Amino acid sequence: MTTPDAEERREYYRIEDWIALQIRPLSAAELSDAALAQSAPALMGLLGELHLADFESQHLLRQLSDKDRILAAFLRAQNKRIDLLSAVVAQSMLGQLGEPQAVMLSEGGLDSISAEPFAVGTRVALQMVLLPRGHGLLLRGRVSRCEPRAEGDYALGTEFTDLTDAERQLLARHILQHQQQRRRQALEQQDPT
Repeated sequence: MTTPDAEERREYYRIEDWIALQIRPLSAAELSDAALAQSAPALMGLLGELHLADFESQHLLRQLSDKDRILAAFLRAQNKRIDLLSAVVAQSMLGQLGEPQAVMLSEGGLDSISAEPFAVGTRVALQMVLLPRGHGLLLRGRVSRCEPRAEGDYALGTEFTDLTDAERQLLARHILQHQQQRRRQALEQQDPT
């Protein structure tokens, strides 16, 4: 028997965040990975691939650190340079996706505000840039909720679908870093010395 508390628990931890976001309905042709990637701006696809490759190579860098500290330090410096370049690309993407907006983000989906209504169940493409590091993601989702608001726009709930392990890990890492940053800020405000 489940308790009301257990029923209300969410599967994933949620954070309040600011991201650059564009949500649009998927066409029937875009349901495949290749077609979705081709329909996105070229920079978004490259930015996403760059961050996924970085994520996938992190375990190799950790293993290398145990064997050759100098080479590992050099590769970390190169990673920082690549991160700076990806931040430049991400800044250019912000102009295409619009101003960052407030969302509730988790590994399972996001809640956002939309100027346009979407039917519940609509398959959508989500292009997002996670700030401040500029991680670009092109994901698929399904609208789980769309409710009109007094402001004339819509509260939109979107569930991520077809996430790869690397994409889920990238989201989880972003959420964890966001939590750590908030905790540090809270501690600094309590003890400003």
